[in-house]
Amino acid sequence: MMMGQHLLIECRGEHALLNSDQLEELMTRAARAGGATIIASHFHNFGGHGGVTGVLMLAESHITVHTWPEVSYAAFDIFMCGDAKPEKAAEVIADQFPNAEVSIKAIDRGYELGSTRNK
Repeated sequence: MMMGQHLLIECRGEHALLNSDQLEELMTRAARAGGATIIASHFHNFGGHGGVTGVLMLAESHITVHTWPEVSYAAFDIFMCGDAKPEKAAEVIADQFPNAEVSIKAIDRGYELGSTRNK
């Protein structure tokens, strides 16, 4: 039974330079585009190179980000279930900077009824 879809978004470029407020705004737009309901958010700024880690908790699961501005890399993670559309959320993130290198990998999450546990 498919429970949801998990998207891994790798970005090289300007995404990594966004501050926590800008990332929260981008991820909020992404969640809304995907039809998700935001429950809470939390973002943390790191010293040194100024990376950010953040999460939007969704009724449908989550969107997270980790940035490494010193190497122009940002990793977003979108997991949505129910009627949400994670691909629409990913489009918002990818389209933020048209010149950035963006890779999106999709994984269906769930299990088959009657399947056994791997040991």
